[in-house]
Amino acid sequence: MPLHRRDFLKASALAAVPGAAATTSTDWSSYAGDLGSSRYSTLDQITPANVSRLEVAWVHHSAPEGSRYRGSIECTPVIAGGRMYIVGAGLVIQALDPATGKLLWTHSPLGNTSGRRASGVTRGVTYWTDGKSERIYAPVQSRIWCLDAKTGQPLESFGEKGSIDVEKDVDRDMTGLSLASTTPGVIHKDVLIIASRTEEGPRPAAPGHIRAYDIHTGKRRWIFHTIPHPGEFGHETWSKDSWKYAGGANCWGGMSLDEKRGLVFISTGSPTFDFFGGDRVGANLFGNSILCLNALTGKRVWHFQTVHHDVWDYDIPCAPNLMTITHKGRKIDIVAQVSKTGWVYLFERANGKPLYPIEERKVPESDVPGEKTYPTQPFPTAPPPFSRQGISRDDLTNISPEAAKQVAEQTREFRFGPMFTPPGKVETIFMPGFHGGALWGGASFDPSREWLYVNHNEIPWSTHLKDAKQGAGYQYDFNGYTRNVDSNGYPVIRPPWGMMSAIDLKNAKIVWQVPHGEFKKLTARGIPRTGTYIRGGNIVTRGGVVFNGGTLDSVFRAYDAASGKVLWETYLGGGVFATPSTYSVNGTQYVVVPVSDDLNPEEPAEPGPHKIGDFVAFALKG
Repeated sequence: MPLHRRDFLKASALAAVPGAAATTSTDWSSYAGDLGSSRYSTLDQITPANVSRLEVAWVHHSAPEGSRYRGSIECTPVIAGGRMYIVGAGLVIQALDPATGKLLWTHSPLGNTSGRRASGVTRGVTYWTDGKSERIYAPVQSRIWCLDAKTGQPLESFGEKGSIDVEKDVDRDMTGLSLASTTPGVIHKDVLIIASRTEEGPRPAAPGHIRAYDIHTGKRRWIFHTIPHPGEFGHETWSKDSWKYAGGANCWGGMSLDEKRGLVFISTGSPTFDFFGGDRVGANLFGNSILCLNALTGKRVWHFQTVHHDVWDYDIPCAPNLMTITHKGRKIDIVAQVSKTGWVYLFERANGKPLYPIEERKVPESDVPGEKTYPTQPFPTAPPPFSRQGISRDDLTNISPEAAKQVAEQTREFRFGPMFTPPGKVETIFMPGFHGGALWGGASFDPSREWLYVNHNEIPWSTHLKDAKQGAGYQYDFNGYTRNVDSNGYPVIRPPWGMMSAIDLKNAKIVWQVPHGEFKKLTARGIPRTGTYIRGGNIVTRGGVVFNGGTLDSVFRAYDAASGKVLWETYLGGGVFATPSTYSVNGTQYVVVPVSDDLNPEEPAEPGPHKIGDFVAFALKG
């Protein structure tokens, strides 16, 4: 029998204290759990033995009362200083009591948020304190707000009355261009380093230069040109004047900080245009790169480029994980980067030396006039890829004879091939697809096992190039981003379609892989659980539990970290398209996620218990 909210709070001996910190707590103080983006919690109250007793502790509805909000809520709640900070429906920034979900304050940067039109996403906030004052820095569209963490009021001494415009201080003419920030940055001492999102072409796009700002004044402290200017390292890896017009090469998935060394680790996306690079001949540093910069100055310490001259939209979609592992019998500090291409890249943190050889191998060349693809790409030799790479007609769906026949006809004129087959004038199907492999949810790391847990998509996407309209200002347009599905909405490739993998970094091997997500109509037909497209990340705890959402079936799950077995699941009635967070208040461990639109191609099996815009916290019953 469900536990009523009032009984739950009584049983837990918790009470709301408006605006005040809880007496004891264990926080989730950064977007990815900590500055190293481990997505790991030392909490162990919830275990494989008792996780089945999880029930709803509280629900907060972030959308305005009476609104019919539609959209994706991708915010991972940050819990610090006795408050929970969220960016909810309509990009409203709010603080909650983490024990009860009671609203403490609201700041609405966009004003009236009652409309149904989606206003974009913000994946979290950056919390800062010097022990006296507390602030949060929240990215909302093209601005980053600095708010008093206790009241939600903008600090007008920062930037322009409490916010900075990320479209300024770019070292380029921004006429007709746009920049936004959707993922929180990191703070080192008095420097805020920010992430940004650019357009992807074929129209002109802004450059994704990395910038840092004074946390008190909002003035720019430094800039690192990810599309190097003349005289800068890497300028020769582009066409001569690319720095004047090329876009992208931005960090949109977050970043990690080694506070002790004063190093910030940043992973970048592809240059624009996503699928044609005839006007940017060369490897295109620092697109698709893992960057190690001095956090106070922005000076490059080391880098590694995972994809040269990207024409596949193979961004590095998430922050690197900073961790310590056992390698060749000794403990070393490393950087681990999961990728859309299905590899984990491993480097020594201080110098960027690969832990295992990474080989440059020849890849297919483009047949598009004007394109000059890079002749080789880097192939890690260990660990093995966690995701399928490349696709042939033999990989097409087998869920039924009817689906197989329909998909064979649908893709009859498509071009298939190994990974790094370039796009062309013919519709080309790519595996991994444009959304991975790994996506922005990144990976979590269990330091006791030295295992990395990563969600990954196992579905192809396709596109083709076409001549741009006369006078467009660019040579080629494209057919759009097509996620290929059959007539019932299921992917055209054989299942599984969404997976979670556990990777042993000490021994550089995959321990287990399990499908993540379910289509109940297929299960009812006797088809083993297939997994679904995934739009979020997972977290792991010392208690031995992996919490994971992101699937199209609107289900939030807990897995055994040792085996990958599903231990508990609950249907929320909307997508869990954010990475969870977990924290403790007065001895009670909570796990919290937001609820988004239901994107299931099947009809929901039952009415949803929660509304879009809800933040739902779970804890053990009793």
